[in-house]
Amino acid sequence: MNTSLNATRRLEDLQAAQREVADVLVIGGGVTGTGVALDAASRGLKVVLLEAHDLAFGTSRWSSKLVHGGLRYLAKGDVKLAHESAVERGVLMTRTAPHLTRTLPMLFPLHAGANHFVMAGLKAGNALRISAGTPASVLPRPRRVPKHEALALVPGLNPENLTGGLLNYDGQLVDDARLVVALARTAAGYGARIITRAKVLTLQGDGAEALDALTGSTFSVRAKAVINATGVWAGTLAPVQLRPSRGSHLVVGAETVGITGTALTIPVPGERNRYAFLLPQANGRVYVGLTDEPVDEIPDVPAVPESDVDFLLRTASGVLRRNLTRADVIGSYAGLRPLLEAEGQTADLSRHHAVLKAQNGVITVVGGKLTTYRKMAADAVNATGLTQIPCRTKDIRLVDDQPQPTTPIAPGVTEADVVHAIRHEGALDADDVLDRRTRIGLVPADREKAAPEIAKLLAAV
Repeated sequence: MNTSLNATRRLEDLQAAQREVADVLVIGGGVTGTGVALDAASRGLKVVLLEAHDLAFGTSRWSSKLVHGGLRYLAKGDVKLAHESAVERGVLMTRTAPHLTRTLPMLFPLHAGANHFVMAGLKAGNALRISAGTPASVLPRPRRVPKHEALALVPGLNPENLTGGLLNYDGQLVDDARLVVALARTAAGYGARIITRAKVLTLQGDGAEALDALTGSTFSVRAKAVINATGVWAGTLAPVQLRPSRGSHLVVGAETVGITGTALTIPVPGERNRYAFLLPQANGRVYVGLTDEPVDEIPDVPAVPESDVDFLLRTASGVLRRNLTRADVIGSYAGLRPLLEAEGQTADLSRHHAVLKAQNGVITVVGGKLTTYRKMAADAVNATGLTQIPCRTKDIRLVDDQPQPTTPIAPGVTEADVVHAIRHEGALDADDVLDRRTRIGLVPADREKAAPEIAKLLAAV
């Protein structure tokens, strides 16, 4: 089983895809598209995936890196979606990707006069965990902690009026883009042809015309079924109405906010069931998120507006020892959620997914969220009617072959990681390495420092 993706294999797959008729043509190389490719290929179908840019180029790399258990959906009364999220979280953490996930303790600070109904919600979330079959050894039960323990867990907390905290546990991805790459590589191991830098020009139910961005030439791919999994761009290829919303995050140093291994959950003042998060990462960074604002334009790479920066700094500073300023922000990123059109505010729109079939035969899978990508993929493949074999991905462990660390070139990244990205993970240029195979690019200063070394390694490999 060859799971390596690189320039040589891309060319071979591109040439073969033009000669053959695929069973399933997948458009989009995010978590949903690569999930579809793995699902279909593992059921024995011939798969071709076309991605206009790079794996995880879009929304899939801009998440909070959380594997949610559905607590928010439970609070809104959507028990079905909450249970589905809890089940899929358990699958990721215990079966398919334990090497790409970890248990994340999350502290909800309690202050004098605080609403203590939050604990009831956490207990309901724990019941979800139990019903999903996820053991307490992976996600411990929630508990209340006294003030001194809360401050030990999150030293940066403001002790004034603090009475303690509620300690809960959820799942965290090592990295969302790495999950996508692992899905693509695992799909390739089952024979899927993964072709990046291939922008679809026209799409029908029996194939596509596309542009090879590396050569400038156009090519055709024929298929028995076509699945549009392009997220917020789905409406450019199919008649789908979306209401995208922007989720922004800031990047700060862990020492700046006084965060170690425990995340901080912060209620947004004046809002009900809305929270901000301070999320520690393995490389000494902390992500501060997140916003939920409607957008009209869909750029390739969304920018974080000043209003989102102000909101996140203000919200986080409300519970910390020190006020955060713009000088503390060392990076930022924003992603667009592909929400289905409906009445109401984007924060209240359903996170359910939909599988839609257009008159020309193109199947579009859209909506949903990262945690439930596997369910979305299974529903999309089922909609093709090409196989009676049931979904197998619950029992397929994703590729796990991390290189041994060598010379460091950035926080948490060594030369071996870069070489591995080029030889096995489909990285074709420096941006692929900086922005998706690693997350060096989230901090501009780190990016500037590492770019020359990465360029040398690209030239040498």
